[in-house]
Amino acid sequence: MQNSLNRELSNRHVQLIAIGGSIGTGLFLGAGQSISITGPSILLTYTVVGLFLFIFMRAMGEVLLSNTGYKTFADVAHDEIGPFAGFVTGWTYWLTWITSGMAEITAVAKYVEFWLPDLPNWITSLSCVLILMLLNLTSTKVFGELEFWFSIIKVITIVFLIVIGIVMIVFAFHTPYGKTSLSNLVSHDGFFPHGASGFFMSFQMVVFSFTGLEMLGITAGETKDPHKTIPKAINSVPVRILLFYIGALAVMMTIMPWNTIDPNDSPFVSLFGIIGIPFATSVINFVVLTAASSACNSGIFANSRILHGLSEKKQTNRYLMKTNKRGVPVISILVTCLLLSITVLLNYFIPNATQVFFYVTAISTILLVAVWMFIVYAYIKYIKNNPEKHKKSHYKLPGGIHSARVVQLFFVFVLVLLFIAPDTRMGVVLSPLWFILLGIIYWFMMKKSKSTNE
Repeated sequence: MQNSLNRELSNRHVQLIAIGGSIGTGLFLGAGQSISITGPSILLTYTVVGLFLFIFMRAMGEVLLSNTGYKTFADVAHDEIGPFAGFVTGWTYWLTWITSGMAEITAVAKYVEFWLPDLPNWITSLSCVLILMLLNLTSTKVFGELEFWFSIIKVITIVFLIVIGIVMIVFAFHTPYGKTSLSNLVSHDGFFPHGASGFFMSFQMVVFSFTGLEMLGITAGETKDPHKTIPKAINSVPVRILLFYIGALAVMMTIMPWNTIDPNDSPFVSLFGIIGIPFATSVINFVVLTAASSACNSGIFANSRILHGLSEKKQTNRYLMKTNKRGVPVISILVTCLLLSITVLLNYFIPNATQVFFYVTAISTILLVAVWMFIVYAYIKYIKNNPEKHKKSHYKLPGGIHSARVVQLFFVFVLVLLFIAPDTRMGVVLSPLWFILLGIIYWFMMKKSKSTNE
């Protein structure tokens, strides 16, 4: 075995991984609930959050390209802030994907249940983990191909919906909800039907839906031409948000007034039914199944690379650094899949396990915001530590430190909203326990290392 990763991800892979990372089950399934709570102003929320996350991605892109030896953003935190920051960033991101992956595996089981109601959820969960594990063990290129086709399915679905929706708007089709018109965006209690409180509460839901956007920072070490591929993928973020989120939801609420959308159902199913697509429910169920599978696939990839990087920094067992001839971190993938397999046991003992993951996924999202904050702080330290390198950079964040400070304040604002919201408050309260645990583990590691050296 060797210890190095191979650069097998092409421009095509990275572009679709970037798209797939910003389109998840949060859009296909969660849109109904978001719209019912917020109304048409959800479009403004996506615009605001999307803008700040684009600035965040530009900062991450600049610092990653400053050193092509960086494999993940945990490496950046390690170099620019310090070893403890790299340790916390890496392990926090690891926990984020473990918990998210467990929830998505359960989601896969629920979607398969739609067609095979008598098949136990634990069998579907086990099959999902084993299939994705075997594919990821093959090569990094196979991971890229999987994400490419998973993303293609999601993109085709949304583009089809938008095109058909525009045709219906232009020709003013009549639906069971009345005439299709742009006025539907403002004629049902206005653009802010639930006032400022409804608008601000939507921020935490929208942030949830963008989980995975930072996946580009994990692919950096395995991208063939990072200086060309990564900027291209990041620069397309605004277009993706405008098209896949704002465009899709605007078309949806133009055809179906926001107050007619059932928060418990996917509005995509209802819309495809109005359009007259046969088996609309089955079509969308297949799409969300691929979205959940994509999230599981990304989780296995991200966590195995994080463990590989932490092993390189001697912050976990050295065997996790081992790779095969194709540059795949085999042991890290096996460990990741073993932990994800806990989901199989939960689905075996608790057939209706979805609720079990509610607080866990809330915590994972809060921890993800914390990781984003570490990345932005590492960027600020990078500029202070390397002013000349920043000055010569061909891919600068406009506004530099000032823009980064604004993004930091926005993330603090999001955490405050997460604390205010009853559904996520417990996650905010419990999340410091994770950082305390990491601090204790790191202290013991340093103490052991010091005694060994002596």
